[in-house]
Amino acid sequence: VAMETVSLEHQIQSVQRHIAFLKKEQMELLHDLHLEILRLQKHCSELTHDLEMKELEARQQDVLDRELEEKCRAMEAQLQEKEKDNLELRKELQHKETLVAALRSSLRSKERRFLEELKRRSHRVTILDTELQKQTE
Repeated sequence: VAMETVSLEHQIQSVQRHIAFLKKEQMELLHDLHLEILRLQKHCSELTHDLEMKELEARQQDVLDRELEEKCRAMEAQLQEKEKDNLELRKELQHKETLVAALRSSLRSKERRFLEELKRRSHRVTILDTELQKQTE
């Protein structure tokens, strides 16, 4: 009986040592798991922050894109208006060029008639001058 008691005590001590070892291992495992959880939480927070920043940048980019689109539309409208004005000015210029050409033609015609009249009168003056000289002689 005493031998069995000693053997039982050894078995109990052995089991207690195993339990203590398992508790120690379990504590280390729990500690490592807590550290891993903290690390993962930190990583998750960083990823969440990165995602929020990217979403903010995307919203800001969307705002910039809309502003640029509005500016482009305004510039395109201005361009169309300028092209319309340009077309009107070209038509007006073409009309004025036509008027200038007609005026030049009219001026040349009047100049020709004036020169012809001048020649005619000059000739008449010469004839009259000759007649006058004849009469005075």
